[in-house]
Amino acid sequence: MREKKIRVPHPRGVFVFAASVGKRISPTARCPILFARFAKRVGSALINVGCDASYLLALLTLFVPRVALAQPDTTWLTSQATLSYHMSHPMHEVDGVSHAARGKGICHAGWCDFLIAVPVKSFDSGDTNRDLHMIEATRGAEFPLIQVRARIAQSEITQQWIHADLEVQFAGQSAHYSQVPFERVQQGGEVRITGTIPLTCSDFKIERPSFLSVPIKNEIPVRVDMTWHLVSAPA
Repeated sequence: MREKKIRVPHPRGVFVFAASVGKRISPTARCPILFARFAKRVGSALINVGCDASYLLALLTLFVPRVALAQPDTTWLTSQATLSYHMSHPMHEVDGVSHAARGKGICHAGWCDFLIAVPVKSFDSGDTNRDLHMIEATRGAEFPLIQVRARIAQSEITQQWIHADLEVQFAGQSAHYSQVPFERVQQGGEVRITGTIPLTCSDFKIERPSFLSVPIKNEIPVRVDMTWHLVSAPA
């Protein structure tokens, strides 16, 4: 295992990324490589982190220059987040829950762009063996993060119902979902957003796990329950 320096040109200067490389790459070591690849497209600062909260925060920091090199009208951050997938099989129903998602949103020039990231390994179904098999089936060691990008018309951001165009990156594949509805509820100084993303195994070329030779259903909807707070607004 060795460390490679990656130089990335950016309007603010040339930035250097440290990434561990080698023939065999652990899930944690792979994260800086993914980060460096992402940085080649986006640009930011020197960093070398793992797959947990620090990595997600670094990823969200990179999100800023991508969507708003100019001053944004408003900036949002998650206060809390719960994502849960539902897996259905003729013999049983399973829900896996994660509270590890982080998100950031920027509204500018009539549009709001949000990025949400969550580690694959953070989902808990109540069965360790099942969770490990889920990580294996979704290639979580190679692709440790699920990323969701959402674009919403800024005119909808204060409405009860929000319709978002989503791009989901999962298991090394990308899928798009148009006009997915989410309910918005104002809770004091925060906003709660709930809804369901209609994911399927086939969208991400995931081989469906089987039990007693019977595979799970193709549909794996993900329930989103997130609370956001405003961190900056126009003067």
